[in-house]
Amino acid sequence: MPETITTAKTTGRRSLQFTCLDDIRADVEKLAQCKQINHLGNWTPGQVLKHLAMTMDNSIDGFPFQMPGILRFVLRLTMKGRLLNKPMESGFNLPKRAAAMLPQPTTWEEGLTGFRRALGRLKTETRRAPSPVIGPLTAEEWEQLHCRHSELHLSFLTPA
Repeated sequence: MPETITTAKTTGRRSLQFTCLDDIRADVEKLAQCKQINHLGNWTPGQVLKHLAMTMDNSIDGFPFQMPGILRFVLRLTMKGRLLNKPMESGFNLPKRAAAMLPQPTTWEEGLTGFRRALGRLKTETRRAPSPVIGPLTAEEWEQLHCRHSELHLSFLTPA
């Protein structure tokens, strides 16, 4: 079993700044043109794309977990602006109730196919589910959250 990387201390990550879903798509398609992609974290490139796709799909269909209501309320008041507008910090471990969001091993091709499908849904479907952490969000707020989330995870993938 490979050694677990402390992602909060990982160096060499890419610096990314996305303003819209098309920016995320462009970065992933650029990576897809590479002969090889290195990963600096604990997830393979396919797992990164699978996790992003799962989050995108769940933002439409609903998440398999929710933080307790009072905690969502407090986090909405204290963290919403930061989560939507500032880079996410690496090294965060999902709580056990969110284990369904941890991606199983997959290939780059499978991850890419799922990512493209999920991103297409975000661009064509209007329904949005509440965030399991900060509650209801508009489609525009979800887009910003997907930008921040994708910046974090894609920063661990570097072209070889």
